[in-house]
Amino acid sequence: MIALIHRRRRGFLVLLGLLLALPAGASAAKIHLEVSRQDDTFDVRAEAEIDADPIAAWGVLTDYDRLAEFIPGMQESKVVTRTGSTVIVDQRGDATLLFLTFPMRARLEIQEHPFESVVSNAISGNFKDLHGEYHLKIAGTGMILIFKATFTPDFSFPPLLGTLIVRSAAQRRFAAMVKEIEKTRHAGTVPAAK
Repeated sequence: MIALIHRRRRGFLVLLGLLLALPAGASAAKIHLEVSRQDDTFDVRAEAEIDADPIAAWGVLTDYDRLAEFIPGMQESKVVTRTGSTVIVDQRGDATLLFLTFPMRARLEIQEHPFESVVSNAISGNFKDLHGEYHLKIAGTGMILIFKATFTPDFSFPPLLGTLIVRSAAQRRFAAMVKEIEKTRHAGTVPAAK
């Protein structure tokens, strides 16, 4: 009986590994992603070198009303107010792995530093704490996109699967952002800077 349980657990972990290894989308950029967990707080860091310029990337990053069109799991993203370089954005969506789904919602206060960084903090929603940053750095003829986030949800992720769920969601979402920036750049259409 114990051997059967171990075989099933091993099979489940192999299946999870295969699912997490699936490509997140056709992107030319190589993505490096790290996720760590300390108690209920998660830290995410992702980086990709992209064949695009910061103006094109900026247009995609700050087109908040359109993010739900290409970010997996995001159902809504809309600007509530804009005052100078401060933007209030409502977002809702979910993180999913196999049969587990965790709803997420946040009102973000975003500080824009044109063509350099976008820094957001949750001011309401179902996070005890949420801080995220996108940084744009010129590299050769392209750029490097860096994403950092630290968050503590006000709901519980399963102890063993929590990091896998966060890693899967972060990988898919960051890859989608990179792909959209590449698509915009390669289509020759650079969105107007905000």
